[in-house]
Amino acid sequence: MNALGRGIVYGVGVGPGDPELVTLKAARLIGGADLIAYPAPEEGDSFARGIAAPHMKPGQREFVIRMKIGDGQFPKDDVYAAAADRLAEAAQAGETVVVLCEGDPFFYGSFMYLYARLADRVRVEVVPGVSSLMACAVASGGALAARNDVLTVIPAPLPEAELKRRLGESEAAAIIKLGRHMPKVRKILDELDLTSRARYVEHATLESQKVMRLTDLDGAAVPYFSMLLVHRLGEAWS
Repeated sequence: MNALGRGIVYGVGVGPGDPELVTLKAARLIGGADLIAYPAPEEGDSFARGIAAPHMKPGQREFVIRMKIGDGQFPKDDVYAAAADRLAEAAQAGETVVVLCEGDPFFYGSFMYLYARLADRVRVEVVPGVSSLMACAVASGGALAARNDVLTVIPAPLPEAELKRRLGESEAAAIIKLGRHMPKVRKILDELDLTSRARYVEHATLESQKVMRLTDLDGAAVPYFSMLLVHRLGEAWS
C-alpha cells in the first residue's frame, strides 16, 4: 500500500527494448509496485515485461492482459474494460499498480486505452518512456528531422492511396508498424523515387537490431517492430 493510504495506477513507459533505457523514475516505480500489469499476446511472453524484468522485485504480484498484438491488430474494447476493472479494484483497495507499456504510453501506446477507462475512477499518473522513434533515429545514425522540416509519423497499415498521399507530401517521415505491409510501402517509395532516401531499422536497441539502407534490404518479410525513416532531402542535417 502506498504512503498516502490510497491507491494509484501508474502507466509506465519502459522504452524500446533495452532495459537500461528504462528511466530512473520508471525503474523506481516498477520496483516498488504492489501489482505489475502488462499487455501480452494471446499466446507467448510479454515484450514489456521482458524489458522491465531487471527492475522487478521477487514476490511482486503480476496481472497479464492478454490481447491481440501486432501487425495492425487492435484489442477489443472488452479486453480493456475488463483490465481496467481489475486495475481500478486494486487501486481502490489502496495498492500501487504499475502498468507497463512499450515505448511511451501516449505514443501509440496500449496504456492510453486503459487511461481513458481509469482516469475518472482512481488516481492515475503517466510516466513517459523513450520512444522507438528516437531509438530508431539514433540506431540509424541520422536525425529524424532538421531545421524547419515537418516530421510525419505514418502507420504502414493505412490504405495504399492514403500512404502514398502522405508520403508524397512529407519532408521527413517515420513509417511504423511495417510487418506484412512492407511490400506495399516499398512499392510506394519506389513510385515516389524515395527508396534511396529510406533507412530501415529492426528491433532497435536489442541484440537482434538490424540497420541498413532500404536499398540493401532483401526480401519482403520484416517484423512488426521495424521502422523506415525517410528524408526527402537525404542527409539534410550534414
